[in-house]
Amino acid sequence: MSRADLENAQPDLGAALNRLWERFLPEMSRRAAILEAAASALAQGSLSPAQKQEAASAAHKLAGILGTFNLERGTELARRLETLFLNTESPDPSVALQLAEQVRSIVESRK
Repeated sequence: MSRADLENAQPDLGAALNRLWERFLPEMSRRAAILEAAASALAQGSLSPAQKQEAASAAHKLAGILGTFNLERGTELARRLETLFLNTESPDPSVALQLAEQVRSIVESRK
């Protein structure tokens, strides 16, 4: 493939990524909502083990998909949430809330 072919292919790649983003956006938004709900439940002292596991799973999946779209900050935040929900007996509610809000903001702000 020549350099000109590669340069011409870039807009197609960007358009394809945008289509994929739109396709996966509802699921990413749902996962971000799971994280926020879990962080809220944690802050209220009502986080169940099942909800904690669901949040860890949602964070893991978000970390992967955000990385696919080159959103490294979102991947980093989601990984921190995954670790927080998996490895901490009593996660810090303020940290969980802040991280979940940041992940939601990244998902919502990508154009």
